[in-house]
Amino acid sequence: MKKKAILIGNADNRIDYVYTQEMMERLQEQVELYPERITPDNLGAHAEALRETELAFSTWGMCRLEEEQIRQYFPKLKLVLYAAGSVKSFAEPLLASGVRVTSAQSANAVPVAEYTAAQIVLANKGYYQAASKYKASVADAKAYYRTFPGNYRTKVGIIGAGRIGRGVIQRLSGYEIDFLVFDPYLPEEGAEALGVQKASLETLFAACQTISNHLANNPETVGMLNGSLFDRMLPNATFINTGRGAQVVEADLVRALQAEPARTAILDVTYPEPAKEGHPFLTMDNVIITPHISGSFNQEVARMAEFMLEEAASYASGEELRYEIHQQDLATLG
Repeated sequence: MKKKAILIGNADNRIDYVYTQEMMERLQEQVELYPERITPDNLGAHAEALRETELAFSTWGMCRLEEEQIRQYFPKLKLVLYAAGSVKSFAEPLLASGVRVTSAQSANAVPVAEYTAAQIVLANKGYYQAASKYKASVADAKAYYRTFPGNYRTKVGIIGAGRIGRGVIQRLSGYEIDFLVFDPYLPEEGAEALGVQKASLETLFAACQTISNHLANNPETVGMLNGSLFDRMLPNATFINTGRGAQVVEADLVRALQAEPARTAILDVTYPEPAKEGHPFLTMDNVIITPHISGSFNQEVARMAEFMLEEAASYASGEELRYEIHQQDLATLG
């Protein structure tokens, strides 16, 4: 017998974007899907049907259900399947109520890791400013890129060895890059398995040609990347941020880039986002800034839904869930 399931989220939930027509057809083959989309505003109107719900599917814009609401409307709810990244904003009451939660963080990490790996390969070649300088002076462009080491045996710093950080390292495993990693939660045996060297932030910023931020997004990491680190960067180093803008003291990064114009920043996130009109990032020649394009979008979002369909199939057959989130995980989630 198929499990009873719903699609749930706030009014601006992006279910239709993430659960493509193909994914919806596959979902309806797997579960008995309630025909109405559930939001916090229509719980009462669908209360009778919701009491039999065992599975809830969602994505960006998932609503937070408090424990009292879970007891009242979802007494048989066993699993929430979140086709997106962090569950931090809504998971706690569910877990406290005995509802399991699984997330497509690993799916959302794939395009970020792909994007970052591509940026690192190009940054180590001096691509970004060389491309710009070439239009004004071929000689200046050549003089600039010849200060770069390329990728063979080049030191690259990875800040945070979570899903994305590990994904970057794995994708670049064939480049013979020397990785320095800062991650207090990465044990020595884990570093050895990844083929990387653990390092302090100070060492990482001072030694690495290219540095990429993948810190978890929590209060402890706000402002963690500041002038004491940026000032240590090599004269032509590149800093990549696909993590969160709030982790960077942006004024300090601006000063470090102004002090050494051969340095480069590749920023897919800022704080606030987008950068406010008049921000130095918007006019600096050594800043490449993009509108948060590293994460899943367009065709890539279907991967997140697919991961959750696979999790639902595992749950239905009594198999272990691959992407389950536990209470102790919430402290380190972005």
